[in-house]
Amino acid sequence: MAAQRPGRVRIIGGSVRNSRLEVPAVEGLRPTSERVRETLFNWLTPVIEGADCLDLFAGTGALGIEALSRGAASAVLVDADRRAVQAIEANVARLQGIEATTVSASWETFLARPPRPFDLVFLDPPFALGLWQRVADRLEAGGWLRANAWIYVESARGSSFTPPPGWLLHREGAAGEVVFALYRRHRVDRLS
Repeated sequence: MAAQRPGRVRIIGGSVRNSRLEVPAVEGLRPTSERVRETLFNWLTPVIEGADCLDLFAGTGALGIEALSRGAASAVLVDADRRAVQAIEANVARLQGIEATTVSASWETFLARPPRPFDLVFLDPPFALGLWQRVADRLEAGGWLRANAWIYVESARGSSFTPPPGWLLHREGAAGEVVFALYRRHRVDRLS
């Protein structure tokens, strides 16, 4: 699938449905397609209301903003590229009733902070970096996930990813060269 050049992506549901988000010209930025987002948020409908969300590779901010539009309580949108973060901030400022926290930092810098557990995490790094495993393992080990958190993973067809222990596959799909999956974390009680 060819990377989209600067343009716009549309929020497809919720309070700011049909709003357009500007897509900055950032190397490696590959917004999640509308079709994939629609499928994902159909899966999340029963659990999105009131969820605290984290997107470590926010890009356009479409996943986090879509979550807020559909009733999530909060969204932290992290991106290493300052231009992407500025575009997200400008898009959020334009939208009525949407408030998101933006952070300009790499995923490693962000996850080095004291953890705050989230209900829903979007894990969609640039495909060329192959970070799925490292980030998933760090999220699991670092206290960033609530006991029954949901984790969305978007990757390239043929990429290698083994979910950490306790992550159970809920749903999965494919669109072109993109594979997407929603996992549910089930806390494993450890005896001392």
